[in-house]
Amino acid sequence: MSIVITGTPGVGKHTIGKELAKKLELQIIDINEIAKDSGLFEQNDESNDVDVEKLKEILIDEISNKSIIIGHLAPYVLDNEKIDAVIVLRRSPYDLIQVYEQRGYSDKKNKENASSEILGVITYDSINQFQDKVIQIDTTNRNIQEVLDSVESAISGNIDSEEVDWLELVTKNNDLKKFFVD
Repeated sequence: MSIVITGTPGVGKHTIGKELAKKLELQIIDINEIAKDSGLFEQNDESNDVDVEKLKEILIDEISNKSIIIGHLAPYVLDNEKIDAVIVLRRSPYDLIQVYEQRGYSDKKNKENASSEILGVITYDSINQFQDKVIQIDTTNRNIQEVLDSVESAISGNIDSEEVDWLELVTKNNDLKKFFVD
């Protein structure tokens, strides 16, 4: 079984992926680590650009039938045929801003990542790539065990994708400028 854990930076991909890999006794494949080890990261301002075509070629040989694949680049570098389930972790943009500040991200990078979460960019791209294999799970205000239980239930087919709409929340709070305007 090949399971993808993806989502915007700061949602808990690595934390949940590691716990799930331990529990299911599966190998972890970290997309970012493979990109780094392969010399595919190119520093550009405050972000790292990746040659996704080259990374996609490298990952073809790395993916096994028994693995947890972790990374926000998953919808851009993985083939649908090799994947059994895709878990997109989601988290409130209000929480993410705090995570990014703790990580020392710049205001620009904070807004880029949080606005991507608000718009559901990785979710949208994952659904386009993996269709009905995608399940969203909201990690906001949930501990690791609660999220892990939801992920396991999702993989087993026991729960449906959670509906996550941060744009409605941010609009209702009149905070669009907080996340989208420099």
